[in-house]
Amino acid sequence: MSSSSRRRVLLTSLLTAVLTLSSLVTAPAQAETAGVPLPSADPFYRPPAPLPPVAAGDILRSRPIVAKALVLPFPVRAWQVLHRSTNNQGAANAVVATVLVPHTPWTNGPRPLVAYNIGTHGLSSNCAPSFWFRAGIEYELALMTLALVKGWAVVVSDYEGSATTGPHTYTAGRPTGHAVLDGVRAAQRLPEAGLDPLGPVGIWGYSEGGLASSWAAELQPGYAPELNVRGVAAGGVPRDIGNVGYKIDGGPFFGFFLAAAIGLDTAHPEMRLEKVLNAKGRKAFAEVRNQCHAQWTPPYAFHRISEFTDVPDPIQLPEFQQVLAHNRLGTGTPRVPAYVYQSVNDEFMPINDARQLVRGWCSRGVPVQMRESLLSEHISLAITGAPGAVHWLADRFGNRPAPNNC
Repeated sequence: MSSSSRRRVLLTSLLTAVLTLSSLVTAPAQAETAGVPLPSADPFYRPPAPLPPVAAGDILRSRPIVAKALVLPFPVRAWQVLHRSTNNQGAANAVVATVLVPHTPWTNGPRPLVAYNIGTHGLSSNCAPSFWFRAGIEYELALMTLALVKGWAVVVSDYEGSATTGPHTYTAGRPTGHAVLDGVRAAQRLPEAGLDPLGPVGIWGYSEGGLASSWAAELQPGYAPELNVRGVAAGGVPRDIGNVGYKIDGGPFFGFFLAAAIGLDTAHPEMRLEKVLNAKGRKAFAEVRNQCHAQWTPPYAFHRISEFTDVPDPIQLPEFQQVLAHNRLGTGTPRVPAYVYQSVNDEFMPINDARQLVRGWCSRGVPVQMRESLLSEHISLAITGAPGAVHWLADRFGNRPAPNNC
């Protein structure tokens, strides 16, 4: 098959993948009937106990898979890898990543690898992107296709807790950034993928993926300095989870704050979130920790934080403030250029938080190109902003000077 034919096949798959969005609510049941076991019933996801004394990014086990868009096999080579990573306390953990490599030959030096970081899927093991790839319901495959048609390889982390130990440590910055960087290491150490450990790496993601990408960029100089990272493209970035909570309190997406609180409490047992929950809060948290985002969004829309706690504003409690500060972006300094795209009218993320993150990076010498969109909101910019992010990454892989509008 010629390169142009492969591109046509991939672009057709892109359009097909977009249609998977409507499958979210019933996805797990459909997957079971299609012969794909849920992660809870799949031994691949169970980390060895104890974990062997291996380096971060080392592969514990791997397997080839068929990545699908609905029922159609997606035209790439694909693998799942269970690899070693590092949790919030600095201890070893295990995380799953999915590696996608185009069939298109790459002849211009080492094939670039993009760490594509998914947006919010959920806390349950049923929401893991590695599972959704096999089930044919990973709708963000549509955006990854923009990288795959260029011949780049893609690695997608499940992040900590998702499908392995659970629940996912949603919005906890350090374990998420570690998982991204160790997913890159694992992809480069997977012999079948044929990726050069010294090859160029790009980091890209939106929403939770923007958080993951930004944390990976800030942590990389100290945690994974050997990686040849060329740049980070991050959109819809939640710099401060407390500020996000206030913005969505009482709105249609309030359920995401409940999920964030559970994720942070899982990563930080010292939060002891249960001590401030009332009966309604305990019931909600027991439900949300086992759900994907399409399940928690409708029932918790237009509720408020104060309905679920015995204190008026738990965000202001000293122990919560300490955890929020620990997970606030902007304390680290990427050593690579950054591209930040944000909607001024984002219904989740305060635009001033993104501006503050960019100002901080700029003040420490990071070349940043920031694009603010007036004609979008959170979800639409994930789609309309993707081509610009891919174009920016292509320039970084091409060794062109990084634009800077600091």
